[in-house]
Amino acid sequence: MDATTSETPTIQYHNIPDQPITTIVATQLPTFQRQLRHCFGDSSPGEFPLSANPSIVLHVLTSCSLYPQDLAKLEATCSFFKKPANFAPDFDLSLSELAALDMCQKRAIFKPMTTEQQQHLKQRCGGSWKLVLRFLMAGEACCRREKSQAIAGPGHSIAVTSKGVVYSFGSNSSGQLGHGTTEEEWQPRPIRALQGIRIIQATVATRRTMLISDFGQVYAFGKDYFGEAEIGIQGSKMVTAPQLVESLKNIFVVQVAIGNFFTAVLSREGRVYTFSWGSDGKLCHHTDPNDVEPRPLLGALEHIPVVQIAAGFCYLLCLACQPSGMSVYSVGCGLGGKLGHGSKTDEKYPRLIEQFQVLNLQPKVVAAGAWHAAVVGEDGRICTWGWGRCGCLGHGNEECESVPKVVEELRDVKAVHVATGDYTTFVVADNGDVYSFGCGESASLGHNPENHEQGDMHANVLSPKLVTSMKEINEKVVQISLTNSVYWNAHTFALTESGKLYAFGAGDKGQLGVELGANQTERGKPERLGIDLG
Repeated sequence: MDATTSETPTIQYHNIPDQPITTIVATQLPTFQRQLRHCFGDSSPGEFPLSANPSIVLHVLTSCSLYPQDLAKLEATCSFFKKPANFAPDFDLSLSELAALDMCQKRAIFKPMTTEQQQHLKQRCGGSWKLVLRFLMAGEACCRREKSQAIAGPGHSIAVTSKGVVYSFGSNSSGQLGHGTTEEEWQPRPIRALQGIRIIQATVATRRTMLISDFGQVYAFGKDYFGEAEIGIQGSKMVTAPQLVESLKNIFVVQVAIGNFFTAVLSREGRVYTFSWGSDGKLCHHTDPNDVEPRPLLGALEHIPVVQIAAGFCYLLCLACQPSGMSVYSVGCGLGGKLGHGSKTDEKYPRLIEQFQVLNLQPKVVAAGAWHAAVVGEDGRICTWGWGRCGCLGHGNEECESVPKVVEELRDVKAVHVATGDYTTFVVADNGDVYSFGCGESASLGHNPENHEQGDMHANVLSPKLVTSMKEINEKVVQISLTNSVYWNAHTFALTESGKLYAFGAGDKGQLGVELGANQTERGKPERLGIDLG
């Protein structure tokens, strides 16, 4: 049912300002208010015209895919939606709670859970199916879970179609393309070993690729390590075809993030686990760097569900979902102020970034560059902090910021997506416009002047600048991915709403999906790849 095209008159409810779901749900309806409310015409006080057919109402609520906040507001405005509906599986649940549960059941990561696991997740999220639904929807929004995606790695690239088919291309010195060889690929090539396995998430690092299936299993190939990506004692072994990570078989994984010294995984219940970098307790555990067992991230997030993780060179960001709202925690190396706490001190346990409360900003998406970080707010504002080299924070200078700061030049832009790399930042607006700022090396910012002067194309950009070359393609961009490594020349992907993929930047290893001309190592203008990810 499409509410926008239906000829049924729109039902008008009281205007209730946005507030945490728990605040709305906890609101008690005064008795006099129930006695005086007449929903329609001559109906009895407090009655809803369709109260005799609650199954129809439930179908409408579910098929319209309402947001959890909307369901909570229905309970607060009409007692019909708050009282027990007397439906299975729980006769005590209200219609809005049942609608939320039905919408949860449609999610791929929720559907396979046992009843006991579902109830445990419900309690972990705050005791309401509406809160569980918000947790699941928040994860889908920030991670493109179960949607097409493209990953611009250090020298190699991964593209995942909406059906879960994986293509890889570029550098392959350690078998990180997953084709069973170490030969470079200059054209996107499907990974045959994954035939019959639907991939919903991908991440890459230097000579390393990790993929997640719709059953929460993790496959890894390339250099065999969980830490010390660029240098160090790990990684003497190479895996040239996708291999199941045995130590994660008992964890249903929905996201993986790889830093330079560690790997982090996120479970479907919102728990964070880390590998490596534990010799001096950097990530709240003391383990040998070669340890291949996942260790739970202890401290403040043990009992708070996390919907997204993002790894920088030596730090980790976690987007947490609490009944009171969304929040960001950081842990790891604090140099440059990239942990966002107003200092440059390291944190061995996750610590809440309090500045978002000061800014009255609800975080929606987090991004961790090598040395700087960014957040998209629910209201579309963009905040950046950390090292400001090359102007990657977008504040018009190269100064460091030790707490999140709103990018003033984007105040009139409603952002929906942000991507960060090595001193580079991209922002996608709700209308599909793309802005970039920071380091211009390898022409990876997409600012390709008409006169093609090399100096201009590689210039650093200190403030957000519209990528006009992306507007020329007449496609709405929904995702940007750029190389997040300090040791490789960067390239950038732009994925459109229809599934078309455009690439620009460094292409000397085939990471752009095309073979460049003689003596050409990069491309400044976005060009479409020959694969359709839609």
